[in-house]
Amino acid sequence: MAQTPLLLLTAVDVRRATQTGLSRANTISTLTIPPIKRVVAAHNPGGSIMEVDFTLPRIEKLEPAFKAMGLDEDVFRGMAERDKWTFASAYVDKQSGVTRAARGIIEGVITSWEPDESDPKEFKGCNHAFAEVVHFEFLLDGVEWCYFDLFEREARFMGVSLFEAQRRALGA
Repeated sequence: MAQTPLLLLTAVDVRRATQTGLSRANTISTLTIPPIKRVVAAHNPGGSIMEVDFTLPRIEKLEPAFKAMGLDEDVFRGMAERDKWTFASAYVDKQSGVTRAARGIIEGVITSWEPDESDPKEFKGCNHAFAEVVHFEFLLDGVEWCYFDLFEREARFMGVSLFEAQRRALGA
């Protein structure tokens, strides 16, 4: 029986996808790939014996974030403007020893800056959170695991569209 690989996160980076040569690999301490939750609609008919949450071909809003150690001037240059960002990470397959590349491509707006409590004896960080996320995709070794784009009206898991039938029904 084939085993699911044990992938251990070993490194992370966050950078603007629209600019080359920038990296936060030495300043970022954490990144948060947003949780993906399918939208459900509650159905609770008066004559039934149970309530059911029916799954819709949509996802809830995405809220990625990252924490940089210290102040990050580049984030403030584009604060409150929608831009495309790359959340990069490296995973090591503990059985084979192979390092695997993961990418989250996010288009959204950094809308908050939350510095840690200040203390000159400790190097503190600042949390940055996104809103207005209109595009997100996650790839592992170049393989698309999920893809969401508001303007394309596309939602896919492992290449399978959740919304294709709805687009056809709408005639689009």
